[in-house]
Order: sequence, then C-alpha cells, then structure tokens
Amino acid sequence: MAGRLLLRSAFRATRTCRAAPVPPSFPAFVSHFKTFMLTGIPTDEEQATGLEKIIMKAMKEGSDPYNMMKPKEYAGSKTDPHLVPSITNKRIVGCVCEEDNTAVVWFWLHEGEAQRCPSCGSHYKLVAHELPH
Repeated sequence: MAGRLLLRSAFRATRTCRAAPVPPSFPAFVSHFKTFMLTGIPTDEEQATGLEKIIMKAMKEGSDPYNMMKPKEYAGSKTDPHLVPSITNKRIVGCVCEEDNTAVVWFWLHEGEAQRCPSCGSHYKLVAHELPH
C-alpha cells in the first residue's frame, strides 16, 4: 500500500511541476559556425603570442634577433673573413675544413684581427653581438 501511494504522489508531482523546456543548443552552434566560415582559419600571425609574436614581427621587418637564420656566407679570406658573433671577447669556433670531412677542427677565436683556421687557413673574425632582450 505504501508503494502504491508513493507511485501516485510521484506521478502527480511530475504532471504538475514540469520544468521549462530546454531549447536545443544547435542555433548557438550554427551562429558560431557561420562566424568561423566568414573569418576563416586564423593565421600563425593571428594566433602567435609572447616571444613567438616578437620573433615573427622582427622577421617581417627583416631582422634576425635570435640568429635563427643561416649566417651570410663569406669568402673566408683575410680581406673578407667569416664573421662570428659573440657577447664576450673570445669564442670557440669549429671549422669543417672540407665539405666531406667528418672531423671538426676546434680553436679559440679572440677579439681583434681575423685569425686563421690551423688546418685549412680560412679566416674568422669575432664581432660584438648584443642579446636582443
């Protein structure tokens, strides 16, 4: 008898206390999709933030603040030496003397005049470089 009473009261409660119908979220999706279709997929420049954005701006302007690009090639002669940037007054340099060579010749490069590689004779010159930040 208690079960029957419980069922009747539950049935009456559901008939009298109905919740407001929930509208489907499909229209919101459609409006978002329309906005996406009008604007398109964002480019890398639009999505970039922080350091990545700073680097992208600098690359557009033609500068290379973090030396990410391949360095400019020089003849390696005494008049046109390879330029090696450094924030100190000396730097260790590795020279692959021949194209097919697997050994690297390492030597210290000091500030001042151009210095020669002890193995092949290419000239290198240390130039001052400041950090971008």
